[in-house]
Amino acid sequence: MPLTEPYDDHLPQEDAVALDGVVGNPDDNVVNDTSGASDPTTGDGPAAEPEPTLPEPVRQRIVTLTAAVLPTLPTDEVPVPLRRVAKFAPNRRARLGAPVIAAQLTADPLFRQRVTARVLTDAGDLGAAVVEGTAPAAADPVEVAALAYLARPRGWRELIDASGAAVRAEADSAVVAELVREAEQRATRAEHDRAVARVEAEKLRDELARVREELGQLREESRQVARTLRETQARERKATELLATERGRAARASADVDAELRRARARLAEAEAAAGVARASAKEARSVDDARLWLLLETIGQAAVGLRRELALDPVDKLPADFVADAFAEQPGTAPAGPAARARDTDDPARLDQLLALPRAHLVVDGYNVTKRGFGEMSLEQQRKRLITGLGGIAAQTGDEVTVVFDGAERMHGLPPAPRGVRVLFSRKGETADELIRRLVRAEPAGRPVVVVSSDREVADGVRRHGAYPLGADSLLRRLARS
Repeated sequence: MPLTEPYDDHLPQEDAVALDGVVGNPDDNVVNDTSGASDPTTGDGPAAEPEPTLPEPVRQRIVTLTAAVLPTLPTDEVPVPLRRVAKFAPNRRARLGAPVIAAQLTADPLFRQRVTARVLTDAGDLGAAVVEGTAPAAADPVEVAALAYLARPRGWRELIDASGAAVRAEADSAVVAELVREAEQRATRAEHDRAVARVEAEKLRDELARVREELGQLREESRQVARTLRETQARERKATELLATERGRAARASADVDAELRRARARLAEAEAAAGVARASAKEARSVDDARLWLLLETIGQAAVGLRRELALDPVDKLPADFVADAFAEQPGTAPAGPAARARDTDDPARLDQLLALPRAHLVVDGYNVTKRGFGEMSLEQQRKRLITGLGGIAAQTGDEVTVVFDGAERMHGLPPAPRGVRVLFSRKGETADELIRRLVRAEPAGRPVVVVSSDREVADGVRRHGAYPLGADSLLRRLARS
């Protein structure tokens, strides 16, 4: 094929625009060839022979050699169409600039001489041999043809023809080798198929023998099943006769059971009559017990009235907790400890309602312990107001005594009045709310139910030793949320 070819389809648009028009009229780009002189490397005149048809490997090798030496040439020695190509990356120069390079090599003998001088220098001994018109027997025919095309010594066309013949011979040899390899592969596959067929045939013969053996076993099993079926039918007939006999026995047993059931019903009626008599007797006995209990309570009430009259106790206007709030002089540990029978180790929310239902119960609340656990995002003033308001509702509903204790009396000024039934206390300087709560519990008389709400384990343990009922803060928070 000729050296020149159309542009590569992958040539970028900007490169194609820069090289546009070079191949269409390559004679316009010939450097120093205006006199029509002959090619100095061939000795041919103006009517030189046309370019030979190059094998594709030879054409590619010529373009590759030219693209490799383009950057080494001075800029003024590079034709204008190739100056843009010379700036391409090495891997793109031969691929994208192949059409322009081929056109310049064909049309510009001076450019071809400059390229040839660099290529022959790089080729070394092989280039010298090609210039002399000979080619070593061991040399690559494609390389020899490419150098011959560029150097164009005497007989260079014969070298190119010989290279083409060698390339074609190699291609034919490759085709023949491929055909031989395919034939060997087909023979190998055929041998493999025959071996597989033999193995499959052996398997089929073995399978046939196994099927025949299984068929014999199935026939024997069929004879045994038939014999078993006959025996089963005989046993079925015997079972049918036995079933009829058992049905007769069951009928007689059912009659006996019906008679026994009638007798049991008669006994049940007698037992129900006796139970009615017993219930009447029990009701009469309960009436007697109720009369005795009423008489006992009446006696106790009259005794209490007489005792109150005997002691001449006037009604009081203060409760024990009021004395703790007013005195502030009592030191911890001076009051006697109440019985531990009042202590309860539970934190069930329903327990709070049960304890508040006891008569004359006293509810003591650790203020900040409850508020910081329930609504700690508020300010301290808002926490106190919300808790005191909720406790006012509990006091109004139950009628119980309610005391809420906070830390730091010296920091509180202008507090709003507490709701009815709620006592608000602040610990004095040098005293904590926990100590004030323990003093409140110790001030109560033995036997009075005192409920202390705090999640502080130390407070719970302290009041439990003095007989109070400690509950967690969550029980009160849930009670307030329910209200």
